[in-house]
Amino acid sequence: MSLLDKFERYPLTFGQTPIEHLPRLSAALGGKVQVYAKRDDCNSGLAMGGNKLRKLEYIVPDALRAGADTLVSIGGVQSNHTRMVAATAAKIGMKCVVIQEKWVPHYDAVYDRVGNILLTRLMGADSRLVDDGFDIGIRKSWQDAIQSVIDAGGKPYPIPAGASVHKLGGLGYVGFAEEVARQEAEFGFTFDYIIVCVVTGSTQAGMIVGFAAQNRADRVVIGIDASGTPEQTRAQVRRIVDDTAALVELGRAVREDEIVINPDYAYPAYGIPSQATNDAIRLAARTEAMITDPVYEGKSMQGLIDLTRKGFFPEGSKILYAHLGGAPAINGYSYYYKDDGGAAKGGLDDALPPLFP
Repeated sequence: MSLLDKFERYPLTFGQTPIEHLPRLSAALGGKVQVYAKRDDCNSGLAMGGNKLRKLEYIVPDALRAGADTLVSIGGVQSNHTRMVAATAAKIGMKCVVIQEKWVPHYDAVYDRVGNILLTRLMGADSRLVDDGFDIGIRKSWQDAIQSVIDAGGKPYPIPAGASVHKLGGLGYVGFAEEVARQEAEFGFTFDYIIVCVVTGSTQAGMIVGFAAQNRADRVVIGIDASGTPEQTRAQVRRIVDDTAALVELGRAVREDEIVINPDYAYPAYGIPSQATNDAIRLAARTEAMITDPVYEGKSMQGLIDLTRKGFFPEGSKILYAHLGGAPAINGYSYYYKDDGGAAKGGLDDALPPLFP
C-alpha cells in the first residue's frame, strides 16, 4: 500500500526511473564505496524532464479541478522549474506565464537566451524577465503576474518556485522513496545514504517523509544545499516535511535529526559554480558521461565527491545519488568549459586536474 493511494496523479513521466551503478566514478573515488544514481533526469519525454515533473503530476489534477486556464510560476533565468511548468502547460493545453528573476549574478552574453529559458519560450510560455535577486520565499513579481492574468480575464493557477510550498508539492518525492524501496527489494541490498540537492525544499522533504514511513533508522538523506541561505532552506524543508507528513497521514512526527542539510558546497553564491563544482561536473562527465549542471546537480555531485574523498562514508557504503535533471542550464555557462576539448586523452589521472586539493 502506498501513502499516495488517495491522491490523484496526472501522468507526466514515464513512471519508475532507473537506478544505475556508476562503477568508473566509484573507482575514481577510491573504490571503497559504491555509487549509484537514480535517473530522474531521464524521467519524461517532456522537454528533457527532471524532478519538478514528479511534483507537477500531483498538482495538475488540482489545477484542472479549479477550472484554471493559465499556470503561473516563478524561478530564475535558467530555472528548471519554469521549463517544466511550461512543458506541463503545453501538454495539458493551458496557457503559461512564468516570472524569471535575476537570481544569479552571472553575465554570460547569452545567459537569458539559451538552455532552460530557450525551451520555456519555445513551448509558448509568456516568459517575463524581472531584475530582482534571489530568494526562496513568496515573491511580489509572482503575485503581480497572477493578478495580471486575472485582469486579462483569465483564470490563473499559482505554482510557487520549485512547486515547493504548494500544498501538494512534497508528494512526488514521497513516491520517489517508495520506488527506491521497491528497487532495493529487486537488487537485494539497501542504500545507506541518499544524496540530493536542496534549494526550495520539497524534493528532499518528500524523500524524508517517504523514507520515514519505511522506518529505516540506518538510512540518511543528505541534502546538499545550493541556495547559500541554509537556515531559510532548513526552515522551509521542516515546514514542508510537517505539512506533507500530515497530508499523507504518516502517523508520527519526523525527528529533527532526520533532516540533514550540508551547507558546505553552495559557495560562492546560488547559481555560481566554484572551481570544485566545475571539477565535479567534469569528473561525472568523463567517468560516466553523466551530465550535471553548475546550479544544482554539479553542487550535489561536488558534495558527494568531497565527502567520499574525506572518508565521511564508511567503507562498503552504498550511496544513491539523486540526479534531478537540469542539464540544459549548462548552455548558459559555456565559457567555464570552452577549453576542455581534448583534455580527456590518456588515463583519468592525466585527464583531470586534482580534485578538491
